[in-house]
Amino acid sequence: MTLLDPYRRQLSALEARGRARRLIDAEGADFSSNDYLALSRDPVIAAAITDAIARGVPVGAGGSRLLRGNAAEHAALEEQAARFFGAEAALFMANGFAANLAILSTLPRPGDLIVADALAHASMHDGIRQSRARSVFVPHNDAQAFDDAIARWRADGGTGTPWIVAETLYSMDGDIAPVAALADIAQRHEAMLLLDEAHATGVYGADGRGLAAHLEGAENLLTLHTCGKGLGVEGALVCGARALIDTLVNKARPFIFSTAPSPLIAVAVGAALGRIAGEHGDALRAALRARIAVADAYICAPLGLPSPASQILPVILGDDHRTMAVANASQRAGFDVRGVRPPTVPAGTSRLRLSLTLNAAETDIVALGETLKLHIGKGKDAA
Repeated sequence: MTLLDPYRRQLSALEARGRARRLIDAEGADFSSNDYLALSRDPVIAAAITDAIARGVPVGAGGSRLLRGNAAEHAALEEQAARFFGAEAALFMANGFAANLAILSTLPRPGDLIVADALAHASMHDGIRQSRARSVFVPHNDAQAFDDAIARWRADGGTGTPWIVAETLYSMDGDIAPVAALADIAQRHEAMLLLDEAHATGVYGADGRGLAAHLEGAENLLTLHTCGKGLGVEGALVCGARALIDTLVNKARPFIFSTAPSPLIAVAVGAALGRIAGEHGDALRAALRARIAVADAYICAPLGLPSPASQILPVILGDDHRTMAVANASQRAGFDVRGVRPPTVPAGTSRLRLSLTLNAAETDIVALGETLKLHIGKGKDAA
């Protein structure tokens, strides 16, 4: 018996169940990234970074934002983001996980109630665990369940503020939340509404401002715009009322005790916001919609799947081993397709998460459809 034996047994058990994870290189046509608009290699964004380096903008921040790590580039991005998304204020953080952790562990107070969608991001679940507010998870995309949970809490004597927590576009199912209904419920119950736009930013709404863009500026709304997906860079922007943003600056441990994001990345995100706006952004979104239509015709229809609701297309196979066999066969055929298994998704719903991006051509989508038709439906060892 050694100190490492428990870890080795745990890894062996994951292997036996078909759930062991490994880091693999990005190879083949891109059907797994969140770089929906192919901005990660955009020359205009790259030129903005090059220009910033030439002007002497440092690579690293050198400390937290509350120490010496606060740079003019951070402030400029936050001002730009607040204007772009229509919020009173914005806060730039290292990533969406840290931002959700910061929001939910800091802003809901003792006596409040957090009502969250059961399939909300893992970062939301972790933030809720650290919150001092009471919490309840409700069935996915069931607006009435949110309403009922708040009503029951009030009937039981709840006097604090309810918090409604959801994504606008779900990362594993690709379906869209009932944003309007959630906003109505929040208004009726005088609740705060936290909407994570991670997979919608850049792709949906006027100028790519997200599925909740029409609600921005409301006093009870906080939105989170991840910068490492549709924007092609990294980081996250929390948008909302100035009082909420200032509270995060003063109280949120993931913000206070983290080294600030690179000022160069702040420059890059600012350039990315420019790229998703106007005619250029509209052209990118139109091209992505065309990819979705091709996937509907050449992947969904032949496999008997519902038409995609977004650029995220789940192919649910159920069995862990079979899922990974089909993913591996697709990778050997030249497509970067990844299998997703529990606990990332519920038990019995292991799937291929097909991500449609502008990094893959329409001909790649057609060819992937042929590969999937060849391997799906066979036994787990056939692929």
